[in-house]
Amino acid sequence: MVVSPDQASVNERKRASKPPHRSHRDVADELRDRIRSGELRPGQRMPTQAELAVEFGVERGAVRQALRILQSEHLLANVSKGSPATVAGPSGPSPDTVRPEPTMVGLAPRVAAAFQAPHVEIDALCLTSVSLTMAIGEPLRQIHAGGLKPAKVDVRVLLPSRDIDLAFPAPVEGDDDGGHVHRRWLDQRNAQGQVLRHNLLTLRTTHHIDVQVEFRALPFTPPVKLYLLNGSEALFAYYTLAKRGEEIGQEYLEMWDAQGTQSMLFPFHQGDGLRDTTFVEQSHLWFNALWETISQDLWLNPGP
Repeated sequence: MVVSPDQASVNERKRASKPPHRSHRDVADELRDRIRSGELRPGQRMPTQAELAVEFGVERGAVRQALRILQSEHLLANVSKGSPATVAGPSGPSPDTVRPEPTMVGLAPRVAAAFQAPHVEIDALCLTSVSLTMAIGEPLRQIHAGGLKPAKVDVRVLLPSRDIDLAFPAPVEGDDDGGHVHRRWLDQRNAQGQVLRHNLLTLRTTHHIDVQVEFRALPFTPPVKLYLLNGSEALFAYYTLAKRGEEIGQEYLEMWDAQGTQSMLFPFHQGDGLRDTTFVEQSHLWFNALWETISQDLWLNPGP
């Protein structure tokens, strides 16, 4: 068949005008921008799923997935197959979502809630992982009691490398002759990491849950701790230093140290306003950048 130059030109224009393929995440991103900019206002009914499918050039299934994402972020309400969704109204933040609490108080219930999801994803950046190890005890108890059974659990932990000179804990005066303070921290880091890994990996054999636990080492002492839960929540705390003394070996040493379990934990939830959503998104970007660039393999076994 011979195609005339005019027909070829028409075909090229059609191909050029054909919109690029879009995923459900692209649709969610565009609608999220419209809601945040005020183009779509609280209480306003959304176009129907059929109308959105035509507008974005996607299947209705992709539209439904996009709407569910926005509903999980509390940006849409009444998402169903039967009627158009509505833009969610501004909800006043509850005290439970904004009040900072000590890590040992605030972390455990949030981790337990995260284990309600079929796919549990926890990322942590901390000094020893002691707080996470304690917090994960309750959902593990519920799993063993038959109250919970996620299908998959992925945990990633960033900890300081054993090979660096820690900013803290550190002796108040002079060098750490003999490395007693560093050895004490390293023993705690390894012990807590081993317990955390063992307790989680046990779920493979006892409950046939797909579990992955990974550790990587940072080349610096983190001045803050960060916990990211299921891609939608970030819990952030400062390590606050104080002087304290301890008998290490046969020597009493004063050191600058941080009690991480007492650090005030600030919660941020994706969908609770622009500030919280942006903080969660940027925290994930920051964590992933550290994980994929300057961190290295971490060994939890004792060494020289």
